[in-house]
Amino acid sequence: MIEDSPFVAAAPVLVPMPAERPYTYAVPAGMRVVPGSIVRVPLGPRQVAGIVWDGVVENIDAKKLRPIEQVFDCPPIDRSMRRFVDWVAQYTLSAPGMVARMLLRAPEAFDPEPWIEGLQRTLLAPDRMTSARERVLEVAEGGLAWTRSGLAHAAGVSSTVIEGLKAQGVFETVMIPPRPVVAAPDSLYAVPELMPDQNDAASMLRANVAAGTFNVALLDGVTGSGKTEVYFEAVAAALDQGKQVLILLPEIALTHAFLERFQQRFGAKPGEWHSDLPPRMREKVWRQVAEGTVRVVAGARSALFLPFKELGLIVVDEEHDPAYKQEDRVFYNARDMAVVRGHIGGFPVVLASATPSVESRVNASQGKYTRAILSARFAEAALPQLKSIDMRRAPPARGGFLSPALLDHMRQTLERKEQSLLFLNRRGYAPLTLCRVCGHRFGCPVCSAWLVEHRFRGQLVCHHCGHNERRPEACPECGTLDHLVACGPGVERIAEEVVAHFPDARTIVLSSDLMGGVRRLRLELEAIADGEADIVIGTQLVAKGHNFPNMTLVGVVDADLGLANGDPRAAERTFQLLSQVTGRAGRTGKKSLGLLQTFQPDHPVMRAIVSGDAEAFYEREIAERERAALPPFGRLAGVIVSAVTRAEAEGHARGLRRAAPESNDLFVLGPAEAPLSLLGGRHRFRLLIQGERRADMQGFIRTMLANGPKQRGSVRVQVDIDPQSFL
Repeated sequence: MIEDSPFVAAAPVLVPMPAERPYTYAVPAGMRVVPGSIVRVPLGPRQVAGIVWDGVVENIDAKKLRPIEQVFDCPPIDRSMRRFVDWVAQYTLSAPGMVARMLLRAPEAFDPEPWIEGLQRTLLAPDRMTSARERVLEVAEGGLAWTRSGLAHAAGVSSTVIEGLKAQGVFETVMIPPRPVVAAPDSLYAVPELMPDQNDAASMLRANVAAGTFNVALLDGVTGSGKTEVYFEAVAAALDQGKQVLILLPEIALTHAFLERFQQRFGAKPGEWHSDLPPRMREKVWRQVAEGTVRVVAGARSALFLPFKELGLIVVDEEHDPAYKQEDRVFYNARDMAVVRGHIGGFPVVLASATPSVESRVNASQGKYTRAILSARFAEAALPQLKSIDMRRAPPARGGFLSPALLDHMRQTLERKEQSLLFLNRRGYAPLTLCRVCGHRFGCPVCSAWLVEHRFRGQLVCHHCGHNERRPEACPECGTLDHLVACGPGVERIAEEVVAHFPDARTIVLSSDLMGGVRRLRLELEAIADGEADIVIGTQLVAKGHNFPNMTLVGVVDADLGLANGDPRAAERTFQLLSQVTGRAGRTGKKSLGLLQTFQPDHPVMRAIVSGDAEAFYEREIAERERAALPPFGRLAGVIVSAVTRAEAEGHARGLRRAAPESNDLFVLGPAEAPLSLLGGRHRFRLLIQGERRADMQGFIRTMLANGPKQRGSVRVQVDIDPQSFL
């Protein structure tokens, strides 16, 4: 205790800014804080929320420190979550405060929700009885408290009837705690009948949960095999143990259909957490997760940083999906961090996919993960027959992109009143627009990328920075009218071709950038599932776990698209994407077909998909990774240097290369211009660090950054441990 001082101690507080360590603040007399307390502190001229962190402050005169202003009435962040924040910061080479920032994203939730004014029945009776009053009293029997509007609605009367009874003392005012955002799930609500292989997998997951220790299970099942129903059994087991559950999903568009399936199984929806959630609902979910009221959360990758009170299971659905990688501020892979979160918290993690990542397959083969295999579709529905169309032998008509063979099968599918899906992972109408007279190409003014034509909107758009402009009638270079030509297809152009061939068919285009956003997308997915479309044309959104009962034909317009880049994961990603999209066909047992238009029918990826021999593909891909010492057999990290001028970026990158320490386990490639060398007006250079699995990658990079040139002017350095993108 400090004598003659209004302060009794000092505490470290982690604030949401790029600071390498917590700041120290004085604790006023009478204020009690513990590690994990969420507090309000002064930071420069501002007041910010922070978290009291672990550690002891010694030999500091509290009178010289700025004081903590307020301790929020909020459950403290528990020790395992604080350890997780520190681990993520250390692994990703991010400032701990920036990781903590992801934990503090709902500041209005730090104070308790206000209680609601309600009504409760007294022993008095009304002066006269009417049928409306009688209904109200019947509903209010049992002594439960009601809101005015809730009681009026339940009794089927107007609010004036309620007010009249209150005026006579029949009801008294009471305060009601805030309503839960979702009802409590019931693990026994609708227990499904599982097939034998599903039951075996579910038994394994239930045993993992019952063990109450950290373990990772890989649920590896073909599309339509009922993986969701299987991991729901693990969710039920965790709920029976009084634990909270987090289910990570890769896309917001998936959430609505998933919520319905969850409600059918457990009688209530889970809490939601994603960027499309209204701010007020985000605050309620954050608060009720911290208090333990919300027992299950289904959310995007950021849900990993919710302050769970009793987290006991994490499920990562579609664990292979690149959407789990965040590449902004703090670069992290939510799948990998979910495993870390389970390890720190001492609870099980389930990874589920029809096309697991190579990393997860290797971990399973090495015994780090247990693996449950579902090799057949639910209810013995057959997988689609898969064929490749050699575009060299069956080319489309001039100006078209759909081969005659694919068009014939689409025609037959329409005649059977079944649905077709055309997949092309390219948004817009065309990826490039040029002038036929002078050759001018429309490029982004601030990125080294071509502008994509969106004919539905009449715009040219950069898909990297968002720049957009109206599509002109004349070439801006030579002034020639009506000589601009679209090169290559996007989904809008495929839709145009489909309408020309099948004018009477009901056609829907699914793409993330169409007007109406997520709400429109969900409505269209529901319409497709209800059979209100004949032909669906979509980007990778259609490959993400959707169930279209009447879909029997899937055509991949350009199966080679993902192979045409220098990404070391290109083959794996193409295999996963094409396997997932062809798996949309025949999920309810109807005979189905998947057709892949390709100029490389003998490519190992195409052969693996058409033959259905996924094991052969994984064996080959794993062997190639091991020979090249690429993840998971080696380590990679990217260092991206950007600046307003090319000279600044290149000079700083070369300075970092010179500052790299000597190492037998790690070596530096580059610097070289990034494939996307100009992004948002910033020039970009890239260093790639590769090394052995046992190498201290983080220590190597810390030394390089410490010994290298300091960031000055417009220079910015970003570190990406375990990169997923090489642009």
